Amino acid sequence: MIPTPPIMTATHEVLNQAHALENYNAYANNRPLQEAVAQQGAGWAQDWLMARGAEVGSAEWIEHGRLANAFPPVLKLFDRYGNRRDEVDFHPSWHECLGWLKRHGCDTGPWAEPKPGAHVARAAAYVMFAEIECGSLCPTTMTYGAVPVLRHSPGIAREWMPKLLSRDYDRRFIPAAQKTGVLIGMGLTEKQGGSDVRANTTRAEANGDRTWRLTGHKWFLSAPMCDAFLVTAQTAKGLSCFFVPRWTPDGRLNEMRIQRFKDKLGDRSNAGTEMEFWGSLGWLVGEEGRGIPTVLEMGVYTRLDCAIGSTGIMRAALSQAMHHASLRAAFGKRLIDQPLMKNVLADMALEVEAATALSMRLARAFDAQTDEAESLLRRILTPVAKYWICKRCPTLSAEAMEVHGGNGYVDEGPMPRNFRQSPLNSIWEGSGNVMCLDTLRAMARHPKSIDVLSAEITPALGRNRCFDAFVGALQKGLSDPQEIETRARELTQGIALAMQGALLLRHAPAPVAEAFCASRLTPSHWGATFGTLPANTDFATLLARAWPEAA
Repeated sequence: MIPTPPIMTATHEVLNQAHALENYNAYANNRPLQEAVAQQGAGWAQDWLMARGAEVGSAEWIEHGRLANAFPPVLKLFDRYGNRRDEVDFHPSWHECLGWLKRHGCDTGPWAEPKPGAHVARAAAYVMFAEIECGSLCPTTMTYGAVPVLRHSPGIAREWMPKLLSRDYDRRFIPAAQKTGVLIGMGLTEKQGGSDVRANTTRAEANGDRTWRLTGHKWFLSAPMCDAFLVTAQTAKGLSCFFVPRWTPDGRLNEMRIQRFKDKLGDRSNAGTEMEFWGSLGWLVGEEGRGIPTVLEMGVYTRLDCAIGSTGIMRAALSQAMHHASLRAAFGKRLIDQPLMKNVLADMALEVEAATALSMRLARAFDAQTDEAESLLRRILTPVAKYWICKRCPTLSAEAMEVHGGNGYVDEGPMPRNFRQSPLNSIWEGSGNVMCLDTLRAMARHPKSIDVLSAEITPALGRNRCFDAFVGALQKGLSDPQEIETRARELTQGIALAMQGALLLRHAPAPVAEAFCASRLTPSHWGATFGTLPANTDFATLLARAWPEAA
């Protein structure tokens, strides 16, 4: 008789695996963000932000972020009778995300309820929401930037501003006049031009009744479900900006035709489209022939959001890495207790803290709308912060993925989505070269901006020898006009690092500022990868600030 083999009931237990990061407070766990909010004038918002942090760290909202990306939008060009609709169908979780952002004023809150620190408080909420879902931040950002532009057009503002400032998210695909809240999109880029919008070929013809008809295309138009768009087109006087609603005042769909969705690396929850204008009805915004200055006013705000959004993406990557390393063991110790891993995590934490300090300081410059010095600082620091923080984001995201080992590369977890999202803000709203050239342009056209920048950096001098030497070399480089355009990236990076160093020296605990200066401002000690902080770094302080639960 052949013996019966034993019944296998289990092959193994699941041991030494981290559980999903959920049901934590994204604000309570982020001491650098709390301190930056207070330092930059929004201390009054601490309780409000603590409540928002509990929401976005909950399992419910983390799942909304996952679902919005797991089920991308679907294009519905026609209704069942063959009528053109050009409608976008989103997963319910996308609508939940936009509802949260609108409800908490992440689009137009600082305009609806202006007060000192309003832009800083909004920026902090934006950073936290970027930890769970970034696609819905696109229409949020464009709506934020559209408000100051549309206020220059009284006729449009009279009709649209109350619904722009509304806290209601109205998802219905109906004319704006019938809605309780609206969102604004933007269409600038064309096939032949990219960042060079002067090369746009879309044309606008006057109808004679203060309206215009636009004919042409946009190679990238994000969030086509928005209720109206700021669009550039050529007129007899040059490139101009137009307000193009999704529906015409008489209740008909405007002649805007979606060609297809972009198949993007990331940002899957958001519909990026190619759009054609078939005589679309629009209204001139700003002065005819002055379209670039008009859209650049919007761009200043959207570039701010690129910086704070990338800060949030980096914070999400760091949070996941710290959580995993606190629970996973190898070679007899938790990962977070291994000396080399401790260096890697602390180095990433330092990067995120510096980005947080810079982005919140920049947000404060947006609060002081009538202050000349703050306006000049905003002009020069926006492209600087946008360039540097967005450039650092993919590198940090990749390192955080590696902390998880093979699990970090599997799409069941959050790391691949975070990594795919990480390069976008560096491309959107002007690539790295565009930002660096814009920094030079700000210095050339507004020489006082260099004095304002110096006033921010000077109070930190005398506290650290590495910082003093770095600032001296930067000042020399900025004053040398030779080959300055070729050196634009070097100089822009230098300004960013000097600002970050100054902010940390003035406001952060000494171990944080010293570690930053010893690494970022000392070329011989700054490695090409994370994890090269000097051996005498106070790793415990850096890690405890980044992830108090680990302590």
